[in-house]
Amino acid sequence: MHDATFAAQVALAGRRVVVTGGARGLGAAFVKALAEAGARVTFGDVLVEAGETLAQQLSAAGHDVAFAPLDLAQPASIAAFVDAAAQRMGGVDALINNAAITNSGGKLAHEVSVETWDAVMDVNVRGTWLMCAAAQRWLRESGRGAIVNIASDTALWGAPKLLAYVASKGAVIAMTHSLAREFGADGITVNAIAPGLTEVEATAYVPAERHTYYLEGRALRRAQVPEDVTGPVLFLLSDAARFVTGQLLPVNGGFVMN
Repeated sequence: MHDATFAAQVALAGRRVVVTGGARGLGAAFVKALAEAGARVTFGDVLVEAGETLAQQLSAAGHDVAFAPLDLAQPASIAAFVDAAAQRMGGVDALINNAAITNSGGKLAHEVSVETWDAVMDVNVRGTWLMCAAAQRWLRESGRGAIVNIASDTALWGAPKLLAYVASKGAVIAMTHSLAREFGADGITVNAIAPGLTEVEATAYVPAERHTYYLEGRALRRAQVPEDVTGPVLFLLSDAARFVTGQLLPVNGGFVMN
């Protein structure tokens, strides 16, 4: 394939993308990478101040980026957010389901409360499902709709003392397979990325020994940073990946291998 042809396939200029949990960390890295690739982005988060600040910074730099409040624990918030994003951009071509909460870190299975379990499932699993369902109409109308769900390699190797989060990300992987078959009739691709332990604010709570465990277990012996994940995600949103669906791609430096 000629370089120019491949470059055209992976180009995202003008692509209308929705991102959840985009105010900081890995989500913010997605928003920035999309903006730099020329995409039009609407992102949501419960962190309103941080979200508005990021949107203002990127807009001032000439990018088409906007923020809207989003609480995945509230179904009405999800529906309102998707409608607002679609109206602002005139439709939706792609969705990155990135937002998630952990809450169960450091606790054994018998120490996790029912309230914590339900909160994690409401955001990570039900929220992902409702985002996909709310965006389906717009993605179908796009003609090149693409969804990337951010899972986690913790669900692949069975990370201990993180049960609710691990279970929720296992559910996201399973939903990705099922949704790919359902949404395929509308020409929508649905894939999942399973990052390893990534150096962001949200992983600051992770004990040093877990960071060391990952570092020593990777084929690539270095810390994982957000930029390691943005490339694979943007590829899955591009025309170069139009015949890739229902797949899970671990992105963890070889810590977990298929």
